[in-house]
Amino acid sequence: MGDHKEQPLRVGAAVRRRRRSLELTLAVVAERSGLSVPFLSQIENDRARPSTGSLEKVADALRTTAVELLAAADPACSVDVVRAEVVEAAAQLPGQTPDAEPRSRSLVRGHHQMHASEFTGDHDAGREFQYRNDQLMYVADGAVEIEAEGRAYRLGRGDTLYLTGGVRHRWRATVADTRVVVVAVAEHIEAVRDRDRGRKR
Repeated sequence: MGDHKEQPLRVGAAVRRRRRSLELTLAVVAERSGLSVPFLSQIENDRARPSTGSLEKVADALRTTAVELLAAADPACSVDVVRAEVVEAAAQLPGQTPDAEPRSRSLVRGHHQMHASEFTGDHDAGREFQYRNDQLMYVADGAVEIEAEGRAYRLGRGDTLYLTGGVRHRWRATVADTRVVVVAVAEHIEAVRDRDRGRKR
């Protein structure tokens, strides 16, 4: 009782809205992502659930992030409980075992000022990230190595790393079954600092 409707996240509408806002055809998104037009059409119509890797490819093609697409999948609500078992089921393809590939799940549903995601397992160390706004990375289990601003940081269980908006970074798990929670200010928020405020009167 009190939970928001418990059903798997459906990213199809969010993908379609984002694609149309950029005035892109399915063919263009297919070319950018390396995925087929029929598969993209199935995703948009919620007839197929993309894997973590496929969703990241779609997000890259749409110049956004998988976190943003997942967050936009459901309407916003003021109080919402995201159950682990429900999201886990949504993130896996039929017949896919839990340890078949790295998994990610959105910890926040809807269009909010902040987003949070949990990443489990290894991660593509070659993929570079750059977010518009600030974010915090928390290692819930295992250990990771993060490269940011030309430096490498090793984080263990319970450690956090804060990144200001615009910092390019990449990371990888160095221990099996690593879990990382990423909390970030949503990209639609204009979180601009006025460094000159208060200097002149």
